[in-house]
Amino acid sequence: MHALDILGDPVRRRLVEVLAQGPQPAGALVDLVGGEFAISQPAISRHLRLLRENGFADADIDGTRRIYRLRPDGLDAASVYLERLRSPLSQRLDALHTEIARGQSSRRRELAAAEPNHETAASDIPTTRTQEAS
Repeated sequence: MHALDILGDPVRRRLVEVLAQGPQPAGALVDLVGGEFAISQPAISRHLRLLRENGFADADIDGTRRIYRLRPDGLDAASVYLERLRSPLSQRLDALHTEIARGQSSRRRELAAAEPNHETAASDIPTTRTQEAS
């Protein structure tokens, strides 16, 4: 299965979230995630098996218990895949950012050139006088 297929299922995604906080016994995962999704212990076991088989989790046997822990390999595979999708998009967004900055800079230059010169002397300003009617 593809890494995103594994993470696409809400139950497996929740199991990964819980395991990201630290190792957990299978019973605790069944109680927590099984209770949240109202699914049985065998269903949780199948999800945990898929996580193990696809590099997202490992299980250590401690007597009669299985202690699950998250493996970074599965998450790394998902990250690599997502980065391949993100890379071309980032390049296009960087190019768009550059064009926007150029446009803003050009607009500022145009506005600066269009502003009147405030250093005009008072004597250069024409005045008009109105004559009073007598």
